[in-house]
Amino acid sequence: MTVFVFFAVVLTVLGLIHLYLWKRLVRDPLRPGPARWIGGGVITLLAVLVPVTLVLTTGGRSQLLGWVGYLWLAVMFYLLVTLLVLEVPRLLIGLRMRRRAAADGRRADEPVTAAASVPVPSQDTGTHDAPAHDVPAHDTSARGPEGQAPEGRARQGRETSAATGPAPAAASPNGDAGTGPAGPGPERAGVDRRLLLARGAAIFAGLTAASVTGYGVRTALGPPQLDRVQIPLAKLPRALDGTRFAVVSDIHLGPLSASHHVGRIVDMINSLDADVVCIVGDLVDGSVAELGRYAEPLARIRSRQGAYFVTGNHEYYRPDYQDWVAEVARLGVRPLQNERVALGALDLAGVNDVAGKAYGQGPDFGKALGGRDTSRPVVLLAHQPSQVREAAEFGVDLQLSGHTHGGQMVPFNLIVGLNQPVVSGYGKIDGVPLYVTNGAGFWGPPVRVGAPPQVTLVELRTP
Repeated sequence: MTVFVFFAVVLTVLGLIHLYLWKRLVRDPLRPGPARWIGGGVITLLAVLVPVTLVLTTGGRSQLLGWVGYLWLAVMFYLLVTLLVLEVPRLLIGLRMRRRAAADGRRADEPVTAAASVPVPSQDTGTHDAPAHDVPAHDTSARGPEGQAPEGRARQGRETSAATGPAPAAASPNGDAGTGPAGPGPERAGVDRRLLLARGAAIFAGLTAASVTGYGVRTALGPPQLDRVQIPLAKLPRALDGTRFAVVSDIHLGPLSASHHVGRIVDMINSLDADVVCIVGDLVDGSVAELGRYAEPLARIRSRQGAYFVTGNHEYYRPDYQDWVAEVARLGVRPLQNERVALGALDLAGVNDVAGKAYGQGPDFGKALGGRDTSRPVVLLAHQPSQVREAAEFGVDLQLSGHTHGGQMVPFNLIVGLNQPVVSGYGKIDGVPLYVTNGAGFWGPPVRVGAPPQVTLVELRTP
């Protein structure tokens, strides 16, 4: 029932998002006609593509569908973000246009006043100006039907025109008065301006979403960045000052991962000359049969005191999660399933992810941390940063986590922050130092914006 409700909510949200995109990208900028129908059909197909992609792209299957569907998911996200940001200037411009249209309408309704009054003919015949040239009295061809000279007729025409005002505008070919040669009326001009505004917003949003997504693909598929951080531990003996932990999480081996993805990460880890290597969950998105060959480079990891692994939520998305636990161990990386090991004068503990509760394999902090010598410093590996609150009850000196991907696609990091106490980097929660790495892979869209893939070198220091 819970799964059904979850998918119902997801489908509803996706439907509403695509309805909004249809309005802003199809209905508003296009006039009624074939183009609008085609645009509506395309938006409908894309709306169906997203859930189909989420369902069918598992393991190594449907790679082409995965690329198309997940790239559209990223473009959709940034179209939505850009258009929502544009709603504010769009509203302001719309209000200004309506005020201008209303003002134009008021001016069009004002009555036309006479430019000049009709002059009264002078009765003084002796004071008129002399004619420019003489016209013989017997020549009637130069006078009007009543014997009026051409100059008189022109003067009378100008006086009559001034008295009666300008001639009405010519009717347009479709019979609308006032929209002929003088230009469109206020209502038609307002429609044209709104259409221009809608098209401009649609073009801008499309270019922005495509550009940001392209940049994000290049970042996500590129090599991980190295982040170096020094963290002081109050209990750390001076003999362990400078102990180096290479930390990586969220590798997400899956249908869109490059074949050299894990090998590139292992090469970077080996270049750090670390004392301990920690893989903090979400290693895979598929079965051992589908993706096991891509994990083989893990066997090349080098460190002084071993490599360790804890499960993430994605390991439990399949009922055969124990197959990966066994495979990782076969490759020389030790799983820590609610257990603790001693590394000299330092303890290293690991707990399962909360998603393991579905199989009776949830985190057990008492088992991993109970009964230890509290004078010894302990570092905890826990996939989700939110697990730090339970860790604080057991006096953990440092927690290393992943899970968040650093938000993966800004501004999604703002949403992640509602659920996790730290999205990326260092923080202190309930007195426990917490470091969250961005992860070296991606989930869903092969896009990272504002949160590059990362491998972290944590150096422990004595205060």
